[in-house]
Amino acid sequence: MLFSKDIGIDLGTANVLIYEKGKGVVLEEPSVVAKNSQTGKVIAAGEEARQMIGRTPGKIEVIKPMRDGVIADIEATELMLKSFISSVKIKGVLTQPSILICCPSNITLVEKNAIREAAEKAGAREVIIEEEPKIAALGAGMDISKPSGNMVIDIGGGTTDIAVLSLGDIVTSASIKVAGNRFDQDIIDYLKTNYKLLIGERTAEDIKFGVATVYLKDTEEEALQVRGRDLVSGLPQTITVTSTEIEEALRESVRIILHATKNVLEQTPPELAADIMDKGIVLTGGGALLHGLDRLFAEELSVPVFVADNPLHCVAIGTGMMLDHVERITRK
Repeated sequence: MLFSKDIGIDLGTANVLIYEKGKGVVLEEPSVVAKNSQTGKVIAAGEEARQMIGRTPGKIEVIKPMRDGVIADIEATELMLKSFISSVKIKGVLTQPSILICCPSNITLVEKNAIREAAEKAGAREVIIEEEPKIAALGAGMDISKPSGNMVIDIGGGTTDIAVLSLGDIVTSASIKVAGNRFDQDIIDYLKTNYKLLIGERTAEDIKFGVATVYLKDTEEEALQVRGRDLVSGLPQTITVTSTEIEEALRESVRIILHATKNVLEQTPPELAADIMDKGIVLTGGGALLHGLDRLFAEELSVPVFVADNPLHCVAIGTGMMLDHVERITRK
């Protein structure tokens, strides 16, 4: 391959997705990297590294370099991106790829520069940074180019981005650090408090996707057996949790997202608010898959709420759509 391909990267707290122009999503891996702490050499990245969490000897360090939608460890992020980019063979012999990368809507200039630096060191010829809710809206199939109000709630791993868009840009927005990872922590804390049972992040995720709900009306009660360590005896123990219990565990965090959404709606110009009442709100990101979230939000906001067709891939697909018009993007 002589020439490189332009790519879009959804650099998420929980997952990294790479979109290659003309091919679609070519990589979807957890945002985790494992390295030898003595040599600094990457041992694994993505799912392979995630499997190592809590199971490594002393000299192997497993790092989650993203926190709350921004880079917490720039060196580890660079190593992770290099590993992912080389695995999908995007770099050419003669040239490096242009990378369009997404960030939360209210990050600081320092945080934005850290993202740019990590992408450049990972082999980018040029780095274009765009705000995540705008890209998510595009990927969800919303036409944001017209003078009409569109609203998106993008619930990722580290942040929830809420935005009203019109004429191709954000009119009002909010970015809060309550999202998928907080839901996992809520479940961990609930079981620790109510059952004196200690579970890990992976078990919390299994519960979230297995029996969690945030809307109990017309919802069948489900139960799941959970294994963990008894905090009193220190021995392994199995308990049964129900969807009603998990709704209680997640209630406060969901209310915070709901409150932030109401605030954004209150700041929205009346004409755009009327458009949103008519068209509804679209949920994107992994958090959109939380059972009952669309129904709860529709009930609380008195606005139609829909889950995007492919919520996990909306941002990655949106980067691909943006790359098709890369010459129009203002270099930031």
